[in-house]
Amino acid sequence: MATIDGRPAQYGISLKQLRELMEHRGREGVMKIAEFGGIHEICKKLYTSPNEGLSGSTADEEHRRETFGSNVIPPKPPKTFLTLVWEALQDVTLIILEVAALVSLGLSFYKPADEDAPVLQEEEEHHGWIEGLAILISVIVVVIVTAFNDYSKERQFRGLQNRIEGEHKFSVIRGGEVCQISVGDILVGDIAQVKYGDLLPADGCLIQSNDLKVDESSLTGESDHVKKGADVDPMVLSGTHVMEGSGKMVVTAVGVNSQAGIIFTLLGAAVDEQEAEIKKMKKGESDGRAQTKGTQAQNQRQTVSSEGTKSESEGNHVPQSSSTSAAAETGHKKEKSVLQAKLTKLAIQIGYAGSTIAVLTVIILIIQFCIKTFVIDEKPWKNTYANNLVKHLIIGVTVLVVAVPEGLPLAVTLSLAYSVKKMMKDNNLVRHLDACETMGNATAICSDKTGTLTTNRMTVVQSYICEKLCKVLPTLSDIPQHVGNLITMGISVNSAYTSNIMSGHNPGDLPIQVGNKTECALLGFVQGLGVKYQSIRDEITEDKFTRVYTFNSVRKSMGTVIPRPNGGYRLYTKGASEIIMKKCAFIYGHEGNLEKFTRDMQERLIREVIEPMACDGLRTISVAYRDFVPGKAAINEVHIDGEPNWDDEENIMTNLTCLCVVGIEDPVRPEVPDAIRKCQRAGITVRMVTGDNINTARSIASKCGILRPNDDFLILEGKEFNRRIRDSNGDIQQHLIDKVWPKLRVLARSSPTDKYTLVKGIIDSTVSENREVVAVTGDGTNDGPALKKADVGFAMGIAGTDVAKEASDIILTDDNFSSIVKAVMWGRNVYDSIAKFLQFQLTVNVVAVIVAFIGACAVQDSPLKAVQMLWVNLIMDTLASLALATEFPTPDLLLRKPYGRTKPLISRTMMKNILGQALYQLVIIFGLLFVGDLILDIESGRGQELNAGPTQHFTIIFNTFVMMTLFNEINARKIHGQRNVIEGLLTNPIFYTIWIFTMISQVFIIQYGKMAFSTKALSLDQWLWCIFFGIGTLVWGQLITSVPTRKLPKILSWGRGHPEEYTDAMNLGEERFDSIDSDKKPRAGQILWIRGLTRLQTQVIGGELQERLIPVPYSKSNTDQAIRVVNAFRQGLDARYGDHTNTSLAEVLRKQTSLSKRLSETSSIEYADNIPDELTIPEIDVERLSSHSHTETAV
Repeated sequence: MATIDGRPAQYGISLKQLRELMEHRGREGVMKIAEFGGIHEICKKLYTSPNEGLSGSTADEEHRRETFGSNVIPPKPPKTFLTLVWEALQDVTLIILEVAALVSLGLSFYKPADEDAPVLQEEEEHHGWIEGLAILISVIVVVIVTAFNDYSKERQFRGLQNRIEGEHKFSVIRGGEVCQISVGDILVGDIAQVKYGDLLPADGCLIQSNDLKVDESSLTGESDHVKKGADVDPMVLSGTHVMEGSGKMVVTAVGVNSQAGIIFTLLGAAVDEQEAEIKKMKKGESDGRAQTKGTQAQNQRQTVSSEGTKSESEGNHVPQSSSTSAAAETGHKKEKSVLQAKLTKLAIQIGYAGSTIAVLTVIILIIQFCIKTFVIDEKPWKNTYANNLVKHLIIGVTVLVVAVPEGLPLAVTLSLAYSVKKMMKDNNLVRHLDACETMGNATAICSDKTGTLTTNRMTVVQSYICEKLCKVLPTLSDIPQHVGNLITMGISVNSAYTSNIMSGHNPGDLPIQVGNKTECALLGFVQGLGVKYQSIRDEITEDKFTRVYTFNSVRKSMGTVIPRPNGGYRLYTKGASEIIMKKCAFIYGHEGNLEKFTRDMQERLIREVIEPMACDGLRTISVAYRDFVPGKAAINEVHIDGEPNWDDEENIMTNLTCLCVVGIEDPVRPEVPDAIRKCQRAGITVRMVTGDNINTARSIASKCGILRPNDDFLILEGKEFNRRIRDSNGDIQQHLIDKVWPKLRVLARSSPTDKYTLVKGIIDSTVSENREVVAVTGDGTNDGPALKKADVGFAMGIAGTDVAKEASDIILTDDNFSSIVKAVMWGRNVYDSIAKFLQFQLTVNVVAVIVAFIGACAVQDSPLKAVQMLWVNLIMDTLASLALATEFPTPDLLLRKPYGRTKPLISRTMMKNILGQALYQLVIIFGLLFVGDLILDIESGRGQELNAGPTQHFTIIFNTFVMMTLFNEINARKIHGQRNVIEGLLTNPIFYTIWIFTMISQVFIIQYGKMAFSTKALSLDQWLWCIFFGIGTLVWGQLITSVPTRKLPKILSWGRGHPEEYTDAMNLGEERFDSIDSDKKPRAGQILWIRGLTRLQTQVIGGELQERLIPVPYSKSNTDQAIRVVNAFRQGLDARYGDHTNTSLAEVLRKQTSLSKRLSETSSIEYADNIPDELTIPEIDVERLSSHSHTETAV
């Protein structure tokens, strides 16, 4: 018989049996485990020990992996480069260009037989094909650049995702030692310790537990917390959250065999099936069938969405009707980020304007051509004229290409991706990209105290025992023996056994605190008394506990009941001193004599001991106990006949005997006061929200600089806060909150709900004209709601629970407040980078479009040819966005006030620069166009035949335009009206490399571009003129800066107002036609246009990018949605072939935009006409499931 590591290779229980075992719940589960001979028997069959865990040998681990699988769920393969190229090609404007170029190519080879053209014409025709080819090549370049950007973005995210997954560790026992291992390394047979705040990484059966409650809503949709215990419901499942208590479990299923894994596998199948289905139906349906009754489809969708989720209020999955705002649809996490909303609206408006001008250009060119040829010259129609018409069309399309700012999404993407990468170095792990930019607008930060403002290295510095107040640590001999034993025993037993003090790595290092830091401080106190807490724990192991009352935010205390050696029970408890004091009836006084603890004594103790400690910034903890005895009871004991009713907590936790009060110091981090000063200078208000005593909170807030001596501020306790913000019926009123929050600086003894109420109140408030943007830090499970509600949620990477990390946007990997200041700096930098890019791009847009349009009207030809415009487009879009989006942040960013929500996107200063520069460029270009040939003494390019070769005249116009654009790029580096535009230029290598590269390329294009770029080589003299006009923009820029901005009308700023006004822009293409009656169905052309814009919009919103949450392996949202998909999928299979005779085209279009956005995981858009009606059923689920859109991490 084969053996591994000295044990048989055959396990006593098979993978199939374990899988079946985990499908049982509650009583059934208890019975099923009993069938296998109980939990210890299962451990034996898995060759593991409940106390020692696995041996940890490599051979054993490998064998377990082979037999039971490893704890990873294989991710969806990334998109290939070719897929991304294909997606980039779907852009409507590019498609039109490709078609036009191909037609032009074809026509250039088309020689009608009847034509007796002169020989000269023949010469020209030789080059006719070059333009068509050049356009095709430019399109290919644009596509490859776009695809490459998407590809590198994708790779960066994968890297980030792996980093986040790697951060997720879990405690298991191996070889008798507790160790933290990566979630992916957990094996079947591991003994895992579960505690409050954990996100369970695998399925298991409980061996022992204390007061364990689990939130299983991610699997069942039930919002109530489920009580778990070896004799009530021993099955704990992956993907669920531990909300209370602790315990020990043996792992029985990992990876694809765990409950979450099974759902994921089904889910993958569901998505694949869905995609296959779409492909099959792509063959198309006729529009005729799509007559109205949209409601039917909608009802179907609603039923699906509510199937399998019994509690709609718990997750964020309330069924939505089709006309719910799109903000709710796209951002399950939060409303659209401020910037996205403004950019979307801007891009769409520019798109409209550009398209109008483009169409006009084509119409004017064609009308002029027809009148000149057929009316004035009275020539008959020849087939070759088709070529001329196509050329006019190409010019029109190019105007559109230049007008539509497809560089915007690229700039946003690059700027954000670049910042995110750099922020990693500053200890900010960004989970939602848009958080990075929102942070730059933050006006308020609500911070936790412990661990964020303080070091979270706690030590006991004062103690009050037997009426003796010690400012230094006492020795055991100073304390009466029986009291000393009770204190050391009470602390060692009544603290989570996962809290430990380890010796440092090197001999001189401070000891390492593992687990709950407050408990570590108390254990350190026991060690300081000279007692080994571990030997007490070895004697009283966890399985001897009768009952544990675990710490939670309501109790604010922890209790443990253990049997007494000679019968009866002893309850130890510890917690916030003012709470424990109220439950004490006795206290050990002088020399360890037992005394009654009267109300007066309590008040004196609070006044003389607890408050002075708190005013020193110490956290005060009391330790107490109570005995339950079967025989004769002493004064502070209770006589019992049977076992007390441990669930009657009120009566158990009274008449306690107080043993001691200790003051725990948690020093302020040395760098925090400076960071807070920076925030205040940057116009950000820092508020402290803590569960601690009001005096402790005040003391720490003063040390940090949150409270400044001469300010007018409020410090409230949770109770008082609630009293002030609720009306007589106990309902929270916004107008009452508005009276409190502006002055509030410290909220002490606050519950998680208070924190949430405060954050929500500030966000919803309209008191300040710019609307507040709130950031929140949190580490506990209970901080989840506030973290989700905040505009930006920061979770602590070291001390934070999984639940908090799951609800957050940014994880602070060093738990340090000063990292938040860096996030603010990067956020402002992103906003500024995008504004710089906008200022640059809009100038080019305005000029190029006007030149093409007026040129077409006045000269019957655009001075800038199609290929030239594509080159300009490449400069201003791709290259400029790279150059301007990668500027480094400077400390000056923290010297200005935040923008807030309602600040215009394009300020008056920027608009002044845009219009001023555009004016200069237009004057120069039109000057050159109409009189340039006379000034520079060259042949005029005006009025040339369409097929004539390039002229120096038009080459100079093109070259001057590019020079002016290039020098204006330097101007665009500053947006706040600074004079020195060169400052810091050399600190950004990307900028100057791209600038020089563009300049060299331009020289090549002009000198050697010939027919392909419609250019003719220029002499040095002419080059100097072009560069002279280019440098002129820098001088002109200085003149514009001198114009005082304040004098300009407010109307010049664009994009002010609250983003809610912008979210309507997002609904474009999704709801545009929902309300239209079926007989007013949009025409195919409209659909195509909407689709072009929707693509632009999804890109700007960064369909996959901005909202893209990096999923932690078992993120709640995944399983949440997964269970729903599985249900929907099962129904969908039956319903999919049911009655789908009618849905209006609007419905199809709406679904199509959301589906293609979600399913293709990027912003490619399929054709609306081919969308199958059959997709009514699974859509609602799959759209929330695409592997990237985990935007909704419910707590």
